[in-house]
Amino acid sequence: MRTWISQNSFIPASLILFLCASAPLQAEVRPNIILVMADDQGWGQVGYNGHPLLKTPNLDDMAAAGIRFDRFYAAGPVCSPTRASVLTGRTHNRTGVPTHGKQLCLQEKTLPQALKKAGYTTAHFGKWHLNGVRGNGVPILGDDRKHPGHYGFDVWLSVTNYFDMDPLMSRNGKFEYFKGDSSEVIVAEALKFMKKQKGSPFFAVIWYGSPHAPFHARDEDRKGFPEGKHGDQLGEIVAIDRSIGTLRQGLRDMGIEEDTLVWYTSDNGGLAVDPDSCGHLRGHKGSVFEGGIRVPGIIEWPGRIEPMITDLPASTMDIMPTIVDLLDLPEDSMMSVRDGESILALFDGGTPRRSHAIPFVFLKNMALIDGNYKLLSTNRAKNDSWQLYDLGNDPSETKDVSERFPDRFERMKAEAKALISSVEASAEGKDYPEGEVLQLQRSAFWRDMEEYKPHLEIFAELKPGFVVPDKKKKEQRKKRARETQI
Repeated sequence: MRTWISQNSFIPASLILFLCASAPLQAEVRPNIILVMADDQGWGQVGYNGHPLLKTPNLDDMAAAGIRFDRFYAAGPVCSPTRASVLTGRTHNRTGVPTHGKQLCLQEKTLPQALKKAGYTTAHFGKWHLNGVRGNGVPILGDDRKHPGHYGFDVWLSVTNYFDMDPLMSRNGKFEYFKGDSSEVIVAEALKFMKKQKGSPFFAVIWYGSPHAPFHARDEDRKGFPEGKHGDQLGEIVAIDRSIGTLRQGLRDMGIEEDTLVWYTSDNGGLAVDPDSCGHLRGHKGSVFEGGIRVPGIIEWPGRIEPMITDLPASTMDIMPTIVDLLDLPEDSMMSVRDGESILALFDGGTPRRSHAIPFVFLKNMALIDGNYKLLSTNRAKNDSWQLYDLGNDPSETKDVSERFPDRFERMKAEAKALISSVEASAEGKDYPEGEVLQLQRSAFWRDMEEYKPHLEIFAELKPGFVVPDKKKKEQRKKRARETQI
């Protein structure tokens, strides 16, 4: 609402001074925030990176309209770790999620919690995989102590893990069955949520279950692609791209596109089922070589960001620090020990300055990225396993340049070893006020969990084709598991 004062009005000088002193220097920044993440989409699986078969017109348009990162990184080379990094701004090993199928520690400070305190309504749609439940995606139980609501989400329509056609999901604990491609289902549901906010700021996380195996694409989406799994995986990305078009058009239809930041990426590198999934990069999902961690990265915000292409290295660990910086949230919104850094300067055409290298720690593997240089080991316990690559001149990581740059090599190794000590302390809970990790870890297949037994027949009634696990096969799996532990 505008307040008008005519030029003939008399205003006391004291009131003018008061108004000037109390007026904010700039309007409060409270954009809607949408984080979108694909499941196993490689760096090469977008049209703008030159895939020979795949067309992604909506992602291409989004990249042309916003910030296109040519070097954006998933914090981990598999799914759960990267998801933990998005919500915490920390490398996943600190948070209770060293690999996939582990649960995010409830003692962590999360992005949805911080945004709730700032007045945002928060929602999660799609794959969760941070509650320690393994196997293909099934509805998350309402009494699960690790469901999205416990981490700050007001609304959640979620499944435990990957999912595709005709998904059976859980809406805040209530089971619902949907017809259609899962990517389009969760975008449609997310748009319904956004419309209900009616001008209030919202935070929506949309985590696809595609193009993860087992690959089920609609016939019209896989046309022109190779037969078999390869074509089905590409067809799933076609559906993702179409859902991105639906999302962007939905924001325009609501008239909120200028006030909405959309950040798109993938949870890890591509799969070998598509030989072009990682472009010219070395490695695939599960590797800390570029093909395992470099992923598509796009930020679109028409009301703030001018189009640009950047080779600035950034990662999913930077998402929370950047949003906290953007909204000027309290510093204690995040853990004091963190690995991500704000890249907010990039939004206005500046160059963010990093205080340390970007870390990647996964099982025995480790990597540090410092500008164009990357230190890497596939067995960090061995002192002679380290390699140094110059990604600016050798993005495919074909030549170890550690002998050419010995000082940099030794300096980055020292940084890596210091980081390992810090991460190990975090994993023991030293960053938490309690000084220890309070909850027990869980990593179990839902088929073997007592909590799911009462619901399996209900799942079968709701979703055509759902198969209740065979008890005999279940006992055989348990026996194999026991024998493996002996």
